[in-house]
This record gives sequence, C-alpha cells and structure tokens, in this order.
Amino acid sequence: MKAVDILAGFPKLKALVVGDICLDRWCTYDSTTSEPSRETGIPRLGVVATEVTPGGGGTVANNLAALCAGRVTALGVCGDDGFGFELERALDERGITADSMVKLRRWQTFTYTKILNAQTGVEDQPRVDFISTHPLPKEAEERVVDNLANLVPAHEVILVADQAETAAGGVVTPAVRERLIELAGEYPGKIILVDSRKRVHLFRKVMLKPNRSEAEAASHQLFGAVDFPRLRQHLEARVMMVTHGSKGALVLEEGKEAWAEAPAVEHPVDICGAGDSFAAGFALAMAVTGEPVTAARFGNLVASITIMKKGTGTASPEEVIEAAERHGFK
Repeated sequence: MKAVDILAGFPKLKALVVGDICLDRWCTYDSTTSEPSRETGIPRLGVVATEVTPGGGGTVANNLAALCAGRVTALGVCGDDGFGFELERALDERGITADSMVKLRRWQTFTYTKILNAQTGVEDQPRVDFISTHPLPKEAEERVVDNLANLVPAHEVILVADQAETAAGGVVTPAVRERLIELAGEYPGKIILVDSRKRVHLFRKVMLKPNRSEAEAASHQLFGAVDFPRLRQHLEARVMMVTHGSKGALVLEEGKEAWAEAPAVEHPVDICGAGDSFAAGFALAMAVTGEPVTAARFGNLVASITIMKKGTGTASPEEVIEAAERHGFK
C-alpha cells in the first residue's frame, strides 16, 4: 500500500492519547546579557525568547494532528497553574481537543524547561523540570478512569504514554492500567498502543512499543533473560514492536517476527521525539492497513522526517509523501 493511500485514510480516524501529557518550554537565553545577580553574585541567564509545545504524550498528540488524523483528543492531568494554562493553549493551537484533561488545584503541571544558547542554538544548561513527587490523588485517578471508559468507544486509535520514571506523579496508575487492559479485551478491534518506559511488563492484551533497552529490561525482570517472542506471548500482546533506533524495528506477532527497516538518514539533527513520531505513524497506519510490518515501516518513515528537525518536530502529509518517494516506500 502506498504512503499516499495510507495517508488518505487518516482524516477518517479519531485518535485518543492518554497518560502523561506534559509541557515543553524552550527558553533561549542571550549569553551577552549575563551579569552577576546583586542578591547572590551568581551570573544570571537572560531569557530573550520562549516557545511552548506539548510534551510527553502531548508530543504524540502533536504528531497525530500534524498527520491529519480526523480528531485528536488528549486525556491527562494538569494543574490550574500557569504551566497548565500554557499546556491547554498549546494543545488547542494545534487542534488537539483538551476538554477531557483533568485539571487539579494545587497540582504542579509536569513541565520540561530546556535552556538554549542564542548564539549557538545548543542546549548547554541543565534542564529544569517541574515535577510532582506525590501520587495522583484518588479523585483525579477516578476521573481519568471514567473519562477513559467514555472516550475509548468513540476512538479507533488509542495511544498510551506512560512516561513517569517512578509511580509518583504518573497518570497511568495501576487502576488506569487495569481499566486499559479491560477495555482492550472489550474492544479487540481497536488499536491500543502502549509506550511505557518502566512498566512494559505490567500491561496485557495491548500493542506494545518498547525500545530495545526497555524490552530487554522487561524480559530480564520476567524471565531472567532476553527473549522477545516469549515476552510478547506472556504479555498477550497482539503486536509488539521493539524499536532499534536507526536500524528500524523488530515486529513480533503470534508465531512470527519480521524486521521493519528504517530509511537511511545521514546526520540527524535531533532524535528527541523519534519514538513518539514512530508511535503516531504506526498507530494510524495500522488502523488503515491492518498490517503491522507495513505500519511499522510507515512509522519509521515519519520518524526519519522528524529527526531532521530541531526539538520534537512533526511530519506533514506532504513531507511523508516526498520522503516515501525518495526512499522507495511501497
């Protein structure tokens, strides 16, 4: 199936992103304005420009919207702070529905602040993260579970962003995860794709997208050895893609596995967000084609475009068609 034909099916699809929807703040400072603070004597960083974009699961949503999915909805948790306002506005500006986001009082919106040098364009200062060290309040968890159950039936594609390095502060709590597993059993025809940094081994009955190190860690945790086919079978995953960066992705299904190669890209600019681009491209293409290897190759194609852009870039349908022609995607 040609890329143009796959893309033609995207406007008919409704996609839901659930999980850790964060805010990315890109702050550019001018080193020539640096001078010691009168109060502390520590040199200041004079920020001269700020750009905000959806981060974490919001990056996945941004990629889905850029690929012209018919509707993209975000389900996560944010605070009623300034960062929460910026996140909702950033989602809205990209055509991503944020009505189902759960907003909490006295909750700090998960925010990554990246400091870029205006003279070099390089991120050369420590990143400043605004995080929560407290578990998700029970009330918020229940609202996420209820919203999830109400939204899944109306969406063909559901992507789960389980980004939290620890259980504290993460939206995909055990209760949310169990409801997802139940919904996957109730709606076996839907594309439910999970990207989990630390808890791949706890999901069941969904499609999984671990990278190689995440899959190896899950396999070791369960079996004491690396065995990807056994891992897929144990987790009852309809499809499991183990991504290998520039080498592509290993696609595992019941009784078979295949390699989905990635287009060759010389001198990538920024690989940050490549996995999110792959996930968005794969999920939509899987809903259109029903062919995991074709969908994985399409996901690789999308990622090959975004890694040539600074920051967590996206790919437009026009860029995908051009890249498909250049790389001979069929």
